Amino acid sequence: MEPLPISQIALVVNDIEEALERYYRVLGWGPFNVYEHKPPLLHHTRVRGKDVEYTMIGAEAHVGPIVVELIQPVSGPSIYAEWLEEHGEGLHHIAVMRPTLETSEETRRRFLEEAGADILMEGRIGDGIHFYYVDSQPQLKAIFESGTGHAVDLRPSYVYPA
Repeated sequence: MEPLPISQIALVVNDIEEALERYYRVLGWGPFNVYEHKPPLLHHTRVRGKDVEYTMIGAEAHVGPIVVELIQPVSGPSIYAEWLEEHGEGLHHIAVMRPTLETSEETRRRFLEEAGADILMEGRIGDGIHFYYVDSQPQLKAIFESGTGHAVDLRPSYVYPA
C-alpha cells in the first residue's frame, strides 16, 4: 500500500483578515493567496449527503512542502461552521489530495471501505477541483480531505500581504 502524502493542513478561523495578520506576524507564513469560494465557481456542494449551498473564504500559503490553509465559513451549513461552534478556531483537517480522478476515487474507496469512514462534506470548484471530507475521526482521530485539483491553480481574489 502506497502512503498517502500530506498536501495540506487547514485551520478554521472566525475572521480571515485577523488570522492572516496573526499567522504572518507570529510565524512568518505567507504570502497567502486568498480565494472567495462561492457560486457559481463553487458548486455541487453537499453536507452529510444533502445538497446544500455554503460559501467560504480560503487562504493558502506554502510552508515548506506543505500548503497551510486558513478557512473562514461565510454562509450556509458546513463542517467548518460546525467546528467553530463546537471547538472554536484551530486545526480542522489534513488533506491528502490526489493527482488524478482515478487516484482520488481509489482514495475515496480506501477511506469508505477500509477505514469505514463516511463523507461529511464535498463540493466542486470550477471544472477541475473536486474535494471531499471524510469522517475518519473514530478510526484515525482526524478529519481528512481528499479529491483532485488545488486552489493554487486558481486566480486569487487578493494576496496577503500585498
